[in-house]
Amino acid sequence: MKRISNINPLGEERPNPSEQEREKLQGERLQRERDEAYQMLIELCNLGEYDMAQQLANRHFNWGYEIVDGIVMERID
Repeated sequence: MKRISNINPLGEERPNPSEQEREKLQGERLQRERDEAYQMLIELCNLGEYDMAQQLANRHFNWGYEIVDGIVMERID
């Protein structure tokens, strides 16, 4: 850990990611969120909360899932 007096506020402490690296990180984050959403929808369906899962899937359309007969399915556009 550095002392505050030794930190250069204008210095390059952490390099800024390139556009390609930034897009890769964003893609990984979105995929992770989508996977977590899928698990949440599965759990709701396993608990018998089909309506709640359907509402959640509709509210977060960008996840790309829908509930059909109590089963989580990928939405086909």
